[in-house]
Amino acid sequence: MSRTTGPILAIGGITVANRVIFNGAPMDWRVPIATGITAMAFSLAERLSEKGAVLLAYVALVSVLFTRLDPAVPAPIESVNKWLNKK
Repeated sequence: MSRTTGPILAIGGITVANRVIFNGAPMDWRVPIATGITAMAFSLAERLSEKGAVLLAYVALVSVLFTRLDPAVPAPIESVNKWLNKK
């Protein structure tokens, strides 16, 4: 496995968990498919520039935590905050 596979798979997992588990939205099967394709693309990109690909993967991971990918679904950090404050 390449060094970018973990962060890219985490992005997909966070996106699916935020949508389905935290917000009860229906499963969007495009996300896991796109995650797999992106993991393969980043693995190939590592051969060109390992440092750049790894940096971009981690920047994307941090970005997905704070960004709303769907206007109807809150960002993952908002969802976790709301979930923690319920208790």
